[in-house]
Amino acid sequence: MLYLASRSPRRSQLLQQLGLDFQVLDIDVPEVRDPAETAVAYVARVAADKARAGREQRGSDDDWILAADTEVVLDDQVFGKPADAEAAAAMLARLSDRTHQVVSCLHLLGPQGARTACCQSLVRFAALTSAEIRAYVATGEPYGKAGGYAIQGRAAAFVEHLDGSYSGVMGLPLFETARLLRSMTG
Repeated sequence: MLYLASRSPRRSQLLQQLGLDFQVLDIDVPEVRDPAETAVAYVARVAADKARAGREQRGSDDDWILAADTEVVLDDQVFGKPADAEAAAAMLARLSDRTHQVVSCLHLLGPQGARTACCQSLVRFAALTSAEIRAYVATGEPYGKAGGYAIQGRAAAFVEHLDGSYSGVMGLPLFETARLLRSMTG
């Protein structure tokens, strides 16, 4: 049986697009970057931590546990989920008129072991006015989203250019997910 170790409704929706039967595990792991970790190493570690937490919750080595983590990175700073409106506005102001990186890593635990895959995308935001930022934050959409925005939502209007995976920016890179599952399950 395949389990998705994630609270994210977006990840569930994306995984459904692959036509797979799976169940969701509600897991919670600390997401704190070690100063010695690169941004990619941090995202990969958090994905692995989530998968291990899912495996622990299931208590069986026979299940497949898929976990993912996605972070927005600018100038080697990882932008997590904004705590409040002020934090969301500050993140969006920093992303305005800049290109940032979105790193999504997957970790799959199965009976044959574990594998990780990462996807890195570049997203260019248009220049945003403070009024646009305030109006977007007021929608509530930035909360619970890495970098304070949802590319599949109203923030799509901010994206001048995307080089990479749209589904990866949403939180579950489907190409990499399908390839990872095929490589482990045959």
